[in-house]
Amino acid sequence: MNSTDSLTKGRRILGLAMISLGTLCTISQLTNGQALRANLGQGLAYAATAQTSNEMSRVENAQAETRAIAGTLEATFRGILAQSDKPAWVGYSVDEVSGDRSICCGNWNDGAGCGTCRLENDHNWTGGSRKSDNQAGGTVKLEGSRRLVVLFRIESKQVDRIRVASEDCTLDAGGLPFLWLTGVKPSESVALLTTYVQGAEFERHEHHNIGQGALSAIALHGDVSADRAMASFVKPDQRQELRKQAAFWLGVARGKEGLNTLQHLAKNDPSSDVRAHVTFALSVSHEPGALEEMIRMAHDDSSSHVRGQALFWLAQTAGKKAVGTITGAIENDPDTEVKKKAVFALSQLPKDEGVPKLIEVAQTNRNPEVRKQAMFWLGQSNDPRALQFFEQVLLK
Repeated sequence: MNSTDSLTKGRRILGLAMISLGTLCTISQLTNGQALRANLGQGLAYAATAQTSNEMSRVENAQAETRAIAGTLEATFRGILAQSDKPAWVGYSVDEVSGDRSICCGNWNDGAGCGTCRLENDHNWTGGSRKSDNQAGGTVKLEGSRRLVVLFRIESKQVDRIRVASEDCTLDAGGLPFLWLTGVKPSESVALLTTYVQGAEFERHEHHNIGQGALSAIALHGDVSADRAMASFVKPDQRQELRKQAAFWLGVARGKEGLNTLQHLAKNDPSSDVRAHVTFALSVSHEPGALEEMIRMAHDDSSSHVRGQALFWLAQTAGKKAVGTITGAIENDPDTEVKKKAVFALSQLPKDEGVPKLIEVAQTNRNPEVRKQAMFWLGQSNDPRALQFFEQVLLK
């Protein structure tokens, strides 16, 4: 794995940890033309639907059955929920948004297949993996659409967990009933999940926050209805925590439409905390224009906090392309705290780019606080050029 891939992976892991989303798992390969077979003695079940040309993958340790949607997904699901006294899992699949990720049971999987995803394991968290097209042992589909599996854990007539799975894992349902729904329309799936996004308290950072699980599921739908839903979650009248978390998913999953929404959010959201979060969301977007928007925010945002965050994520993302913006902030930003954050951003650049600039700042900047900050980060660099600079200063 090269350094760029490591950095990209690190930013994604950091972002997923920051928003403390609910658990995601991975479901194994979807194939065509088989009928449901359950063998409770061996704890294995398979399901298929000619109706939608998709199949449930292998499920272990489950009492499994399939059911076709009658009317709408909302009506069918509410009917199931009304009868759910004991715990069970309900799942279905839709097309997944394009990209080189693989959701895998809360693990970042860089090569081999996902293995078994234990749905009743409470210790998983949101995760996925990015795999290069030519990586040996990888399982990312290169042609055609992938299927995303949406999973609801229900009990006592309520949903108590929402998880998402992709195609390369076996599901272990922990001995619970497992109901596979066929014929689900992606727009109806987005509509159903939206009710849980809007009804959840995002400020409560619980391990099984169903609103956060629903949000991540919507973000991974390969349908235009998901773009509309994600845009609605970042309107000014939505809760601030929801806007921040939706911004992350717009950057990491929604491509060009996500970038368009982020650009609007960066210019118009009234909260500096949300706009600061947008800088991170832009840093995980691979769309042309994301870097330019980060640079604009570093220059022009009215909040010193936002400008500082934009500088930080530019340093993490852009390398040489960010140097001009960072050094410009050190020279020209009116806020000393932003200047100090820009100095820190220099320390985050590759050493061949950052260390010479830090030395230059330490030697020539007119602001003593800024010079002091540059000296501090040079001291943390363990770079021979920094040591040589300190020797020169001390011997004068």
